[in-house]
Amino acid sequence: MPQALYDIQIIESCFDPWQSLLDYQQHAMQGRCDYGATASFVGTMRDFNQGDTVSSMVLEHYPAMTQKQLKIIMETCFSRWDIHNALLIHRVGHIQPAEPIVLVAVWSTHRAAAFDACRQLMEDLKHHAPFWKNEQLAQGGQRWVETNT
Repeated sequence: MPQALYDIQIIESCFDPWQSLLDYQQHAMQGRCDYGATASFVGTMRDFNQGDTVSSMVLEHYPAMTQKQLKIIMETCFSRWDIHNALLIHRVGHIQPAEPIVLVAVWSTHRAAAFDACRQLMEDLKHHAPFWKNEQLAQGGQRWVETNT
């Protein structure tokens, strides 16, 4: 049986999550026929938060700390569910409304493991990954999002 794989990418440019998903499946999953389910989640930037219009945001991180924590999150997921592959792409830097921020995808033999693992990866990202959001407000000014991780 092929070994489980995952890919974690932290990127600074806008990306097409659907193309990224297709590319990963065509390359990393090439030759695999043991999965029956793929679950994915795409998170995008919205133009409002806490009752204000947000014109853009800067997502900051410390690369070594972030990579280490994302690896722990991913390995915990693999230890809890019977999944074959997973992909995590997360944006940092300057982000505009409607641009994708995160893609999480999981491949498994069965849908329950794929759904559960995908959801847990996203929850762990929101609660444990060291990213800091600085929102630029449409009415002027900026603020750090305090309710983030």
